[in-house]
Amino acid sequence: MRVGLVGYGLAGSVFHAPLIAATDGLVLDTIVTSNEERRAQARAEFPGVRFAASPQELWERVDGSDALDPLDLIVIASPNRTHVPIATAALEAGLPVVVDKPVAGTAAGARGLAALAEERGLLLSVFQNRRWDNDFRTLARLIADGALGDVQRFESRFERWRPQPKGGWRESGDPQEIGGLLYDLGSHVVDQALTLFGPAALVYAESDVRRPGAAADDDTFIAITHVNGVRSHLYVSATTAQLGPRFRVLGRSAGYVKYGLDPQEADLRAGLRPAADRPWGEEPEELWGRIGSGESPATGGGTPVRSLPGDYPAYYAAVAAALRGTGENPVTALQAAAALDVLEAARRSAREGVTVKLPAATAPSATDSADSPDTEEQPV
Repeated sequence: MRVGLVGYGLAGSVFHAPLIAATDGLVLDTIVTSNEERRAQARAEFPGVRFAASPQELWERVDGSDALDPLDLIVIASPNRTHVPIATAALEAGLPVVVDKPVAGTAAGARGLAALAEERGLLLSVFQNRRWDNDFRTLARLIADGALGDVQRFESRFERWRPQPKGGWRESGDPQEIGGLLYDLGSHVVDQALTLFGPAALVYAESDVRRPGAAADDDTFIAITHVNGVRSHLYVSATTAQLGPRFRVLGRSAGYVKYGLDPQEADLRAGLRPAADRPWGEEPEELWGRIGSGESPATGGGTPVRSLPGDYPAYYAAVAAALRGTGENPVTALQAAAALDVLEAARRSAREGVTVKLPAATAPSATDSADSPDTEEQPV
């Protein structure tokens, strides 16, 4: 199945292109970029790949009338503000789509895309690779096995120390760019929390611009009370001089603490690639998390828990299976819309100083209204 990749910046070159190329049944056929330096970079790693200057050139190949084989999947890894218009055009052209997170700037936008995909009978999937992080996979197994007992509190941190802004659209203060950490790293931590513990009932957030010269939020905290009573405390920051644990999860029977990030992003950035003949996503024993009760992992307390390997390749393997009709969509646009409900509520909470109540969640369907849910504010 031939894949057209729109965008070859960080997301396209580090994540999507290598993972597509490593997936049985998928071929990286065409990359949309007009940047000559990026074209040279892509050509060096993927000899024979074709290039297009605009997404429109991909739509023209739907029926193969331009002497090139038609494409079977479009992957959108362009700037956030372009996700909805490009995904809409691809679906209207009859092409299945994968969109990098966030799929849209609003939950309404995500639900609108979901409705269009269902109307056209096409796959629409959202790239949420952090569901395949080693720590998240390990935690999900511990919860499923009952190793922690009933979980009461979930703490998740995606923190960095970047005291100087790097600039670019990701740090732009223009709302049209959908930049800032709330929608960037926040998309990951919120998606993980909802995947583990289900829909949100209440959302409270604090969001700040800390660094001189920064224009978008770079230090944000989100508190979610889930419908089932679990509380998630989520931190995303570029201003953390001392990093906290990636996860601290407290259950009725035991707690799990894990430091350090999954190694896959660093490996992909370093040019390493998934391959069948060598391990992928493994981390050394000294980075394994610890489980225990009444003990401090900082002083060696608790029992080490071997981390399951991280498995980003599993996402595109699932996409390929869904396209063949032998598997399910790994991340739906409606799941992404539920996360965007929380992100929108968090943005409002931080702006107005209120706790935002979300309507009682029900199992989503593609016929849900494209309107964002109403919210009720409560005094903090």
